[in-house]
Amino acid sequence: MKYAFIREHRGEFSIRAMCRVLRVHFSGFYAWVKEPLSHRAQEDIRQTELIRQAWADSGKVYGYRKLTDDLRDQGERISENRVARLASLAGIAAQVGYRRRPGRYGGKPAIVAENRLEQRFEASAPDQVWVTDITYIKTHEGWLYLCVVIDLFSRRVVGWSAQSRMTTDLALQALLMAVWRRKPDGRVTVHSDQGSQFTSREWQTFLCQHNLEPSMSRRGNCHDNAVAESFFQLLKRERIRRHTYPTRDEARRDVFDYIEMFYNPKRKHTNNGMLSPVDFEIRQRKSNQAGV
Repeated sequence: MKYAFIREHRGEFSIRAMCRVLRVHFSGFYAWVKEPLSHRAQEDIRQTELIRQAWADSGKVYGYRKLTDDLRDQGERISENRVARLASLAGIAAQVGYRRRPGRYGGKPAIVAENRLEQRFEASAPDQVWVTDITYIKTHEGWLYLCVVIDLFSRRVVGWSAQSRMTTDLALQALLMAVWRRKPDGRVTVHSDQGSQFTSREWQTFLCQHNLEPSMSRRGNCHDNAVAESFFQLLKRERIRRHTYPTRDEARRDVFDYIEMFYNPKRKHTNNGMLSPVDFEIRQRKSNQAGV
């Protein structure tokens, strides 16, 4: 990429000066001019940059499987093995220790629930199953952590919270919003991964007090929580990657605008018969009333 830049601008600037600024040796540039990179090598460079960007957007915690999903969502035709190879060559790896392991740090042990969903991402009515997860948003002030709670029936975001720290309170505030908004009559299954926020005693106590049943993905398996992962990919592709946020407050306002003003009331979903989550729930409610 640097050599290509130098070649394109050698009529404007000195080759040696550009090599010095870009920290490459001029002899390497001349060798490249004689034998330019193959198409395969150029693709390696291009896709490595996409992988690096997706990794940075995740807070530098995604491994090759989630990075593969992210690139495919951008329209790239790429295999997990290729992503793993390119990421390894670029020094990109999942952040070890992102989620605390039970018993390793002392204190109260983590609580892990069985996987009640088993990748069955359908619900016959609202407030039967909620899924939740956490992602990262880059700002000039540092990372903003976003937790969402999504109703599996309509894919509506029923609760969310954005904070500067990834704590149990971040997840609890999102779940509290969901409970306050929906006021479910029956027992709701809440599916999450095995992050420390969701295996804490505070989380489990809240679930018990509000008639919520825990369910958890298998460790390290992002496909077990694919609906939440899909929402985060939409959020990043349709909004976050188009903006640069100077502050966390600006990022939080934009998240509010995306979720409350666009995604829930307007964004069409194939899963909903091309209706938005809000419209899909309204249609379901009218259908139920007509059948009474």
